Parts: sequence; structure tokens; C-alpha cells
Amino acid sequence: MKKHAIIPIFIPHRGCPNDCVFCNQKAITARQTDVTPADARNIIDSYLPTLEGRGLETIEVAFFGGSFTGIPMEDQSAFLAVAQEYKSKGLIDKIHMSTRPDYINEEILDNLIKYEADIVELGVQSFDPKVLVASNRGHSVEDVYRACDLIKSYGLELGIQLMIGLPQDSLESCLYSAKETVLMEPSIARLYPTVVLNDTELLRMYERGEYEPLSTDEAVAITKEMYKIIASAGIKIIRVGLKSTDLINDSDSDQNQTVGHTYHPAFRQLVEGEIAREDLEAQLLPYISKNAASAAFYSNGVSFSNMIGNSRRNKEFFAGKYPDIRISFKVDDSLEDMVFEVREK
Repeated sequence: MKKHAIIPIFIPHRGCPNDCVFCNQKAITARQTDVTPADARNIIDSYLPTLEGRGLETIEVAFFGGSFTGIPMEDQSAFLAVAQEYKSKGLIDKIHMSTRPDYINEEILDNLIKYEADIVELGVQSFDPKVLVASNRGHSVEDVYRACDLIKSYGLELGIQLMIGLPQDSLESCLYSAKETVLMEPSIARLYPTVVLNDTELLRMYERGEYEPLSTDEAVAITKEMYKIIASAGIKIIRVGLKSTDLINDSDSDQNQTVGHTYHPAFRQLVEGEIAREDLEAQLLPYISKNAASAAFYSNGVSFSNMIGNSRRNKEFFAGKYPDIRISFKVDDSLEDMVFEVREK
């Protein structure tokens, strides 16, 4: 059962001064409405009754939708004061926000501490300087390291968001970013494959032949290796891939179109299913060497769909590659998430 809930409050960009190549700022500003602290209170009040009796260990109010610490300080304080009120009453446990590395300094962090904030996620995207420049991120790698160090020095939890398949990116660059993420010791991470939206500079780069988006298979293969690096360090990966609601999705316009095949609604399951398949096949090899006639694959109930694979692809893989071994798929809830075992039947 899920033990963690987030109450999301989407704060508009209010005209982000930067223009990253992958961002459709025009579409975002056309669809956003100004959110007030009173709206934030109403959102929290509407969510809290739905969370009662669910045995949740942690409830967070999270300010998403832009760079929270880039809005005027008085506005930050007004939103934070609302969240702090609910925290002081014991109705929520944590206050969470996302922002850019260049929107972090001592004054901002002093204010976050004043209002008992807990988690700051940074949209790092890449630790490779050439990728940041090619993506027009508007900040340097040095800004990333400085912001990570500052956040941790204030005792706040650090989150890092990375993107896969940006301009000038490569497998080596992505793995480097994953390894640098581990060195920063965040408590949480998100992995997002790049999706090319209409009316973006990235689309124009694609049309000029200056950029080629990853295929779904390529994105899964790279993300899988990054996932293994980050997860093996004990960092919780809270998102892999975009949800459909993260995309510009207006059925009355062409803004919902994307280029290439990187977006997949079950991208996380594709990645985790590949990891499960590799793990299970490695454990199966000793049974093959001793000519076993059968074997049982085990996971807990949460990870069972990953063991089976998206659209049952892992089941089909093992049946096709090892037809002489009868393989069954079973649940053992004593296992941790993403832990798979092969046992003799």
C-alpha cells in the first residue's frame, strides 16, 4: 500500500526569463492561470479529506509547475506561510518545491528555512557543460554544484532531475550525469527522457537536421543504466518518464503532437522491466547449466508487473529463449521492491 502522498500546487512560470530549447513557453503561458495563496489553501483543503484513513506515513505539499524560488520573495513567503500553517497543525508532514540551480542563494534558503521547508528539487537536466549550452539552460555546471552544496548545508533534502537525450547528449554523458548525481547525495531523483514538443526551438533544430530525438528503445536502454547507477546508491527514484498530463495536451490544437517515439505512457515500466529481465536471466543461468526442467521467478506484488514486463514482454522473452524450462511467475511479499529471485520449483 502506498505510504506517501503529494498534494501538488502548480505555480505558473509567470514568464520564466529563460528559454530552454525543449520548453514550449508560449503554450504554457497560454494555458496557465494565476494561482494565489488562497487557491493553495483550497487545493490543500480539497485533498486532505481524500487522504484520511489510508495509513499514509508522509503527506507533502509540493509547489511545482515552474521555478518556485524564481518568483518574488513576498510571493514565495505567502505560499510557504499557507503550507507551514498546515504543517504546524500536523495535517501535512513536509513542504516540497522544484526550482532551477541558479535560483538558489542564501537569502532564498534562509526564507525556506523560516517557513520550515523540507525538500528542494533542482532541474539539473545534465552535468555535461556542452549539453547545458546546447539546450540553452542558462546556468552552468558550477551553478549546479553550488546549489546542491548550499541546499544540503541548510539541512534541506535535495532532489535532482535529469533529462535524457538532450542536444549534444550521449550515453557517456548521461552515465556521467548519473554518477555525478550520486556524488551530490540527493535523497530523491527523477529521470525524464526528452520529448520534442511543437513550437519549441528543439523542434526547429530537428527540422533543420541539427537534432535527432531518441527512439523509445534507445531512451529505455540509456535510462536503464542511469537508473541502476542511481538506485544502487540508495537514492529513491520517484519518477521515470513523463505522465501524459506533463505534456501540452489540448485536443483542440496541435500542441499535443510530439516528434519521434521517446514518449511512452508506461516508460517507467519499460525501464524497470528491462532491469528485471536482466536480473532474472543472470540468476537463471545456473539452472540452465544443470539442465533444470523448471524454475520459479519471484517478486513482491508491487514489482510483479515489472517482472512480467510491459505487455508481458518478459514472459514472452523467457518462453521464446528458454523453451525447455518451465518458468512460473510468483509473488513473495517478503521481497523488497525491484528485488527478483529465481528459485527451483
